[in-house]
Amino acid sequence: MEEGSPANAEKTPERPPRESSVRRLRPALEALLFSSARPVREAELVEALDAEPAAVAAALAALAEEADVPLRGVRLERVAGGWRYVTRPEHDSLLRKYHEVTERSRLSLAALETLAIIAYRQPITLPEIQDIRGVNSSSVLTTLLEKKLVTTAGRKAVVGTPFLYRTTREFLVRFGLNELEDLPKPEELDEDLAATAEATPEPGGTPAPLAAAAVSGDDGDDEESEAEDETEEEEDDEEDDGDD
Repeated sequence: MEEGSPANAEKTPERPPRESSVRRLRPALEALLFSSARPVREAELVEALDAEPAAVAAALAALAEEADVPLRGVRLERVAGGWRYVTRPEHDSLLRKYHEVTERSRLSLAALETLAIIAYRQPITLPEIQDIRGVNSSSVLTTLLEKKLVTTAGRKAVVGTPFLYRTTREFLVRFGLNELEDLPKPEELDEDLAATAEATPEPGGTPAPLAAAAVSGDDGDDEESEAEDETEEEEDDEEDDGDD
């Protein structure tokens, strides 16, 4: 037999089969997700466990169902294209007291308004945002960029080539969304806000719903938005002074 023939060639070692047992995958998945500070994508879990994708998906579904009961203190949720364990909302007060958390990190109304416009109209430029809001929004946009809730998405091919802005994965995580398609429909928000306004009418009128403004392009209450923007700028100045 000639040298170099297939019979003399070195045999390639066979790759061990991927894990396919849902029963064995469940505790490993639970440990990985519990130890992660961020949502983990299924593809990452498949690679980490060298498992069959279908088995990982089945194990995740089983873990989510197992944790989705009132007697559990945590639940498994799908968010930002990944999976994570989170505490149940009814334990929020207890956890804040135990961990001595006294302040909440909240966005101002102006920031929420701007973020809603970007979320529903992305990609969108700063001039377009300002046309909708009717006020200067550069300071608010800077705050959203610093909080990594929005990011740039190239430039628009118009005069001046302004930056385009879109939401980030951190935005999905912050608001508990798996994907942008999970955003409430504007008509659903309008109905909910209208019902709330009827139950608790505001003197002087009710501000325009953010989702409606984002989709229709209607300007909200300009005076109120300007006041919010001024507050945002003052807060940013105070933070800068504190850093100095």
